[in-house]
Amino acid sequence: QVQLVESGGGSVQAGGSLRLSCAASRYSYCMGWFRQAPGKEREGVATIYTAGGSTYYADSVKGRFTISQDNAKNTLYLQMNSLKPEDTAMYICAAAGGQYGRTWYGGCTFGYWGQGTQVTVSS
Repeated sequence: QVQLVESGGGSVQAGGSLRLSCAASRYSYCMGWFRQAPGKEREGVATIYTAGGSTYYADSVKGRFTISQDNAKNTLYLQMNSLKPEDTAMYICAAAGGQYGRTWYGGCTFGYWGQGTQVTVSS
């Protein structure tokens, strides 16, 4: 089992920045961030292979978001810069493995999910 707890969401004006954190009870071989806006399906944002550090990003966030990890703290981060109103969503941390709501994205199959942290970007 992997428990995931997100933090760092909030409200920000367009062009601003936020850094999300995800504290994991343990790492999986692949960790990621997803987001879900009201009335829309959940979509992948970014993934990272925890051993080698290689990353994958959705086209919509490339150049603006950075996924990173602190292995000593079992913590995953998502640095979000140049935020846009269309980035408004619940941001959800995920870990590969598990059996719940299995979703393939960026080369990994995710089955562990956090509760999410809300990000609201105003224009």
